Amino acid sequence: MSFTVHARVSLRALSYQHGSILGALEQGLSLLTAGMSDVRIVDSGGRSHSPTALYAQLFGPRAAVAAPAAETDLPLAA
Repeated sequence: MSFTVHARVSLRALSYQHGSILGALEQGLSLLTAGMSDVRIVDSGGRSHSPTALYAQLFGPRAAVAAPAAETDLPLAA
């Protein structure tokens, strides 16, 4: 499957081809971090996703990690 990452910076439009969804996702997130606008990932079927929406779709929401329980002093045996 083929994925194309589209982005804009000023008046320039950029496109990058990727053979894997993870490569396209990494590129898209990097472009967002670099300040590019209109970053989209388009698959070979024509479906278009923002990098953040695609990340959430692939990996779901972050699971909350419970904090470890505080240790309590146990009474000493007599």
